[in-house]
Order: sequence, then C-alpha cells, then structure tokens
Amino acid sequence: MKVANNDTIRKKKPNFYALYIKRSIDFIISLFLLLVLWPLFLILAIWIKADSSGPIFFRQERMGKNGQPFKIYKFRTMYINAPQLATASFENPEKYITKAGKLLRKSSLDELPQLINVFKGEMSIIGPRPLILKEKKVLSLRHENGAETILPGITGLAQVRGRDLVTDEQKAAYDGEYAANLTIVEDLKICFKTFFDVLGHRGIHEGKKK
Repeated sequence: MKVANNDTIRKKKPNFYALYIKRSIDFIISLFLLLVLWPLFLILAIWIKADSSGPIFFRQERMGKNGQPFKIYKFRTMYINAPQLATASFENPEKYITKAGKLLRKSSLDELPQLINVFKGEMSIIGPRPLILKEKKVLSLRHENGAETILPGITGLAQVRGRDLVTDEQKAAYDGEYAANLTIVEDLKICFKTFFDVLGHRGIHEGKKK
C-alpha cells in the first residue's frame, strides 16, 4: 500500500466506508461485546483487586484524533507505584507488573476496557495505537505520516506487522499507510491477523529494546 503524508491525507476526501460505515460498525461491535463480556469483566476485576492494592482500571491521558487528548481505559496490570511512562521506556518492567498483570498483558485481556472508549467514539476497533503525550518523537512522526487524522484503535497495522518488535519509525510509517488506505478489506485483514497474533502471543516485548 502507498503511504501518504499528513497534508495529502487531510486533503483526501474520506471514502464512504471511512465516513459512514466504520463508526457504525465500531458502535455496534463495542456495545455487543460490552454486554456479552460483562461476566468476564467482573471476574477479572475481582482477580485484579485480590492480587494487589489499587484500582481495577488504569486510566491515562492519550493522544486522540487530530491531536485531541482523551482518557484511555485498561485493566490495571502494574503496581500503583509504577512510573507513568510507556512500557517500552522501562529498563526492568517486570518489577512493576503484578502477577495478574503478567497474564493479562500476555493474553491482551488488559486492553478489553478500551471497548468503552470505542463505544464513546474516542477510539476505533482498528486504528493506530493511542500514544501517551510524552512520546513526542512518535507523535511527530505520526503527524508527518498523517496517522493523527483518524481515530486511534485497539489494534492496528503496526501491531500485526511486529507490534513491540518494530522501530518507532516503522510503526509511524505503518500507521500512516493505514490512514492513507482505510478500507473495510484492510480492517478485516487486521482483525483476523490480530486474532491469531493474540493466540500465538506474537510481537510482545516488555521494556526497552536491546
């Protein structure tokens, strides 16, 4: 797929899917999953509270569409004294991750509460992963590649092409590539690839790259 820059994407008229269908699908899927998965949410909430002190949910400000910040929801996987940084910035992230958190992160179950963000219209099922505001380098790269012009997602092209194992430059390029070529076919491909990657625990790396 062809990668466009920020100006090109802003001038490009969104296709019918991006303009009307994608948000409707996000709303229906997120509502359905929140209703169906509430027993799992309850079980995980009890486990998290029993495992360590602190809140059930982790809330953090992230960068959204067109540079608008929002609060992201996750199941808490770290002790309450953990630094407010991206995990990739940690020298030894293992010492901050709880016992429950290790399994939640490995299985990606910690991401489930982001269905709330999708339901609220702050995120999409598929899109660039929302960054914390301190990740200036990647935010700048995304701006150049036009990735900030669409809603961030629970999973995206960068996640199925390496996730934590690719460089910041590669991630931003993949995010821009997705934003420039947003179609239902591409979203379906990413959904299926994400499913198998989660089952195989592929692309997961905690802490700084060596």
